[in-house]
Amino acid sequence: MVTDHGLSDRKLKILHAIIKTYLETGEPVGSRTISKYTDMNLSSATIRNEMADLEELGFIMQPHTSAGRIPSDKGYRLYVDMLMDEKEQELLEKEEQMLEKADRMEQLLKQAAKVLASSTNYATMVSTPMGSSNKIKFIQLTMVDQEQIIAVIMLGGNVLKNKIIRVDEPLSNENLLKLNMLLNTTLNGMAIEEINLGLIARLKEQAGIHSVVIGNVLDAVADAIQVDEDMQIYTSGATNIFKYPELSDKQSAQEIISAFEEKQQLTELVTQTLSQEDNTGIQVYIGDEAPVQTMKDCSVVTATYELGDGLKGTIGIIGPKRMDYEHVLKSMKRLQNELDQMFHGGQKVR
Repeated sequence: MVTDHGLSDRKLKILHAIIKTYLETGEPVGSRTISKYTDMNLSSATIRNEMADLEELGFIMQPHTSAGRIPSDKGYRLYVDMLMDEKEQELLEKEEQMLEKADRMEQLLKQAAKVLASSTNYATMVSTPMGSSNKIKFIQLTMVDQEQIIAVIMLGGNVLKNKIIRVDEPLSNENLLKLNMLLNTTLNGMAIEEINLGLIARLKEQAGIHSVVIGNVLDAVADAIQVDEDMQIYTSGATNIFKYPELSDKQSAQEIISAFEEKQQLTELVTQTLSQEDNTGIQVYIGDEAPVQTMKDCSVVTATYELGDGLKGTIGIIGPKRMDYEHVLKSMKRLQNELDQMFHGGQKVR
């Protein structure tokens, strides 16, 4: 039988054995090791031939002049995809800390990052939930006094923002009503990236003498949708990176530690994860797939948890490419479920 990836069952079992062995040892894997590991009763010569085919197909590679092989990014990708497609197995362990009631979200998320780092031995991060949807639901303009208007902006997740806008002269109730109708008819359901220059020009033209007000309102909308300032990211286990020789011997280790300290790149990682509206599952980035430049020598695993009403947060694990994917995926799924249940199960975390 040949899989969708063009591999026979035998090649698939040998690739699986190579990856599992390399994950455990960190050393290149030879045919004799595989012959002892598998239950296929194959000779070392047969296994060598299959390994040669796997190398030609790009699933494994030979480091330096060693006789052994290690998984390539392509091999890891196939392994991870197969893990994620399998039925969820019964959890091997239960982290009681995550089931304890948390009075405050900050404590809960800090604990989540710490438990995840302890469980996996990798670097971890958990972000506070934010309005993952940047779509506009409603805009209401109201006169505050003769010189000021307040713009109340409702975003996805029923997140409310408001901004004071100065005006040169007071607007009548009739004109305010017209502007409210114009804004809501045009912008309802739109994301900020959909508001292009052509649309802005049309809105200003339709607003006539109140085009400046429209421009200021659009600036307020753009400011309201920027969530980076309010987002908090809790991290743990950054120094676990030094436990893995393939990372600790490189400059990238220090760069990863800096990323965890400064958090700007982690913010970019969270923003990218949350921007994928249909992404509520687990994502695995291997090597060059990593969305953060300083993590190109790593594997990055992210998941989205939901607070409800469109609010979402991100869980992340950063480790070597030879990370224990099976354990990481189980730990990630478990934490994702626990956070979802806590936030949806009547426990109001503030």
